[in-house]
Amino acid sequence: MTDNDVAVVRPKQRSSGAPPGPAASAPSAGPAQARRRTGTTGTTIRSRERWAALSFLSPWLIGLLAITIGPMIASFYLSFTDYSLGYGEWVGGENYARMLDDPRLANAIKVTAVYTFVSVPLQLAAALLLAIVLDRGLRGMAFYRSIFYLPSLLGGSVAIAIMWRQVFGTEGLVNQLLALFGIQGEGWVSHPDYALGTLIILHVWTFGSPMIIFLAGLRQIPSMYYEAAKIDGAGVLQRFWSVTLPLLTPIIFFNLVLQIINSFQSFTQAFIISSGKGGPADSTMFLTLYLYDQGFTQFDMGYASAIAWLLLAIIAIFTALNFLMSKFWVFYGDND
Repeated sequence: MTDNDVAVVRPKQRSSGAPPGPAASAPSAGPAQARRRTGTTGTTIRSRERWAALSFLSPWLIGLLAITIGPMIASFYLSFTDYSLGYGEWVGGENYARMLDDPRLANAIKVTAVYTFVSVPLQLAAALLLAIVLDRGLRGMAFYRSIFYLPSLLGGSVAIAIMWRQVFGTEGLVNQLLALFGIQGEGWVSHPDYALGTLIILHVWTFGSPMIIFLAGLRQIPSMYYEAAKIDGAGVLQRFWSVTLPLLTPIIFFNLVLQIINSFQSFTQAFIISSGKGGPADSTMFLTLYLYDQGFTQFDMGYASAIAWLLLAIIAIFTALNFLMSKFWVFYGDND
């Protein structure tokens, strides 16, 4: 090889005087800038979720404001006025003072109290008894459960109230059955001494809803408690009294509060059976029916609004008393 065959390779000249090194990369974002970007994205997502939640809740919120809170505020204002047929005059507390001298209102409170404190215990007892029977594991449980729940769905309807008036009428089914035994029946719904009793029977008949709740509670009681009680020699009644009843007290308490509130608000049955007058002799004049009579028959909306707030106070008082007394008889699993 000669010197002419040797190729001389010379490095290319750099355009600047900087020393050779790796190519410079684009500047990366610092930690603070990354956090700002992440925070902005998270805030946007949360804001979108918040607006989505509000949009789904908006029908309920509109209903709460327009149907519940709005009328309550208007009713509270009207209770201090003499409002009738579009004309209202501020009268202060006269409507509430008038309650103290209203014998029909006192009678309506008495009738409602008797109805509540007689029908609710009987209804809960019937519901619990039936729930215990259905808890035995009978065949066709779903069918029986549906049949027994049906009265709760229909009991508050106008059709059932009309049927009830026919059943307990002078020529009704009850008197026809009594006639088979030579007993002359009464016009039960038209007699002051028995009309309220027919409504109590109707309320007891609608035991389906608390029965389903009792049945669900019975299914949650562990079987080992019953097995231990059997080993100790406890009988059926003793197992019910010592095991079932204490462990079922939270369900009993729930049903008690719910049914007391519902019974104080009963209206349809008394309205239909008494033709809206609370008769005979005001024996079925519930507080709700008297409120309706004052507001929509006498057109005394101010006094009717005051009665509505009295009803709310009565329900609140009895609900509070139930919660206060529950600590003496309601047993919870986490209690010492």
